[in-house]
Amino acid sequence: METSEYRLGRLFAKDTGRTMIVAFDRGLGASAKGGGESAATVVQSVVDAGADGILLSPGLLDRSRAQLAHRNAPAVLVRTDFIFLGALQPEGTAGAGEEYRRLIDAREAAALGADGIVMFLILGNPDDAVTADNCRAVARAAREAHEVGLPLIVETVLWGSRVKDQADAEALIYVNRLAAELGADAVKTQYTGDVESMRAVVDNTPVPLLLLGGPKTDDIDALRNSTTDALSSGARGLVYGRNVWQATDPAATARTLHDLVHSA
Repeated sequence: METSEYRLGRLFAKDTGRTMIVAFDRGLGASAKGGGESAATVVQSVVDAGADGILLSPGLLDRSRAQLAHRNAPAVLVRTDFIFLGALQPEGTAGAGEEYRRLIDAREAAALGADGIVMFLILGNPDDAVTADNCRAVARAAREAHEVGLPLIVETVLWGSRVKDQADAEALIYVNRLAAELGADAVKTQYTGDVESMRAVVDNTPVPLLLLGGPKTDDIDALRNSTTDALSSGARGLVYGRNVWQATDPAATARTLHDLVHSA
């Protein structure tokens, strides 16, 4: 077993084969207002909740080592790239273009103490050259990550301005397969909205599939129901952000989701 495969496997519970990860890297591409202003408080809430993993930016990982440096701390994933999509930026900061850049490489992530790296693979950008550069960056990152023993999780999303439906199952099947072909060890992707079409996405994805959380909802019952439905499609876990760190009680919400993932 390769080291990257071993480290990826450690994200998943032995008894359920699932994982619950909290994403707190939003400050790289959009506002972290509404609960994320105190990074240390959010990280501590995730640790206290017993989450299986946490996704951070390079800077936050560097500043959070003391909180994460103990046996029962969550595994640490680090975001290694950056997107600029006008529709996602805070008001008054959006530009006219859509850009993609890689920020750090796998060796730098390993030096920070990461257990894995996360990158975007975005379809729908109006400039095909940006998409091609994104694909090349993912392929190179996969090779570099495996050289240092880290898994690569690719966030496969339909976010470009060409996209009319971010939950389109056929498009998600394609981008997930593309990510795997480029070397991804797992994907983090959108829920289609119903079990049947999501099961088709899972069945056509040759690597473990994790669900991204999307915008915050105040309806915890609706969140619980949609999460249960998504997991029943065969997804291997969650990578939820705003629905945790923007909650009134982030630690309690994370614990609820953790229990749901490992009991559903």
